[in-house]
Amino acid sequence: MKSVHFNQHLFSFLQSSPTPFHAVANIENYLLSYNFSRLHESDKWHLKQGQSYFVSRDNGGIIAFSLDLQGSLDSGFRMIAAHTDSPCLQVKPVPDINEGSFLKLGVEVYGGCLLNPWFDRDLCLAGRVCCEMGDSSLDIFLIDFKRSILTIPSVAIHLDREANKTKTINSQEHLPPIIAQDIDGQLSDFGAILLEQLQMQYPDSKIRKILSFDIFCYDIQGPAYVGLKNEIISGGRLDNLLSCFVGMSALTAAGNSSTNLLICTNHEENGSVSTTGASGAFIDSVLERIVPDPVTRRIALHNSFLISMDNSHATHPNFKEKSDSGHKILLNKGPVIKINANQRYATNSFSSAIFKHICKQAEVTPQEFVMRSDMPCGSTVGPITAARLGIKTVDVGAPSLAMHSIREHTGAKDPLLLYKTIVQFFNTDSLS
Repeated sequence: MKSVHFNQHLFSFLQSSPTPFHAVANIENYLLSYNFSRLHESDKWHLKQGQSYFVSRDNGGIIAFSLDLQGSLDSGFRMIAAHTDSPCLQVKPVPDINEGSFLKLGVEVYGGCLLNPWFDRDLCLAGRVCCEMGDSSLDIFLIDFKRSILTIPSVAIHLDREANKTKTINSQEHLPPIIAQDIDGQLSDFGAILLEQLQMQYPDSKIRKILSFDIFCYDIQGPAYVGLKNEIISGGRLDNLLSCFVGMSALTAAGNSSTNLLICTNHEENGSVSTTGASGAFIDSVLERIVPDPVTRRIALHNSFLISMDNSHATHPNFKEKSDSGHKILLNKGPVIKINANQRYATNSFSSAIFKHICKQAEVTPQEFVMRSDMPCGSTVGPITAARLGIKTVDVGAPSLAMHSIREHTGAKDPLLLYKTIVQFFNTDSLS
């Protein structure tokens, strides 16, 4: 497979996944096309060896797995973990702000968002809406306006002469985006705007009223190549939908000589404490149903290995002082092993050695990242899942620039290099 072909499908996935809910729906549809069977937590499961399944929870988290054809579950799991959410702006429950002739939307900052790049962008809205139907039942709809309907204008340099020196953003006052202007005396409120969009997307649904929603702002500009020779990918939500895409693609490409499992959780960007977060019991409940006997399950987990996939910082060419000089990370040079002495990443020497061995088999050269000793280190779902399950874990990811910006960047070769490594992980005979 060539990078351009792999990236074409990645771009389509990114563009059609503006929210975690859309990402999970897209993963579900992809898995169904590869004959994975849908499971429901409310049903009894009748699993068969050599078959593949998935179960989603609350629209934001999904776990998929392929069972070993030989039926030896105590031999362990090959596990991949990623997350479906990205830093962004979330619309408040009562968002309408009338300012002069403008209608603005109140928003909250979701996760560790880099705020400056959100100004002067063509923004859109997407998410899920919970409705009361004509027969008084409740139903949930995914919604995506798919056009530029919002903007957050910067204040002109003439009105803020220090803007290039001291740009301070007040999240309450400066971030509400403009969605409409009253030019004919008929300015709609947000509820009416949302209902109109729902009726357009779902014309046959008898929606009585909107009860609640989870709506997010996103950049309407799709992913693209940049660089003289298309060396770099630029796009929104690369952290961490790139890993979700690699995980689902590798899972469907792998054989069934081992039990392989993909975990895509929500809410990593704000702590992972939720019903679909890595700190919740979602993974426990699935593993308990795959291997009901607790002793066999503990043996299986002891023999398991987890690759936590989340993008890694690359060395910034304009801010080299922000990186450790002995650990330069480059785009297009392979997946990055993430290491931290204080276990902000779950990698240790043994799990790192296993991953390096996998990379060698896949003919991929890994890189190694550590944060500067005088700077705090971020974290991933790796340490949370490793501690919860007691499983050998390595933290890795594609190298990236501008992490948590509205548009992030990675190398054009990096998604395929990571994919090749994960397919090798799923298919390798032994991890020892």
